[in-house]
Amino acid sequence: MINKKNKRGWIRIVEALVAILLISGFLILVIDDFGDEKKDISNKVYVAENAILREIQLNSTYRNYILGIGETSVEFKDFNVYLKNHITSRVPTYLNCTGKLCDFSVNPVCDIDALEKDIYVKSVIIAANSTIYNSKILKIFCWAV
Repeated sequence: MINKKNKRGWIRIVEALVAILLISGFLILVIDDFGDEKKDISNKVYVAENAILREIQLNSTYRNYILGIGETSVEFKDFNVYLKNHITSRVPTYLNCTGKLCDFSVNPVCDIDALEKDIYVKSVIIAANSTIYNSKILKIFCWAV
């Protein structure tokens, strides 16, 4: 009889430990989700930037405008109205974006003044069309609102 009582006691202890471990694991998962105040949005930002740049790269009107620029560097505020509107209309609401256009042979770095934010940058080189070879680099700089 003593052995049966001891077995039941050990079974109850093991059941209690398993219950404690399950509850602790659940609480750790829930608390960990609430602990991330700053979510990683980099993947979504890069997908949005890639889509914008790909549309510009494939549009012959925008390509001709970009290739026809004689200046070594053009800030976003000085972009063609249609190109600027195209970029701003495609930017998601959770982002602020700007751009810069540079002559690749003169300024391949093509940076903007540093901001005190996490900036996500994507670029594309637009080198030529059927009549013009004048390699330019178009960069889009985005940060979270």
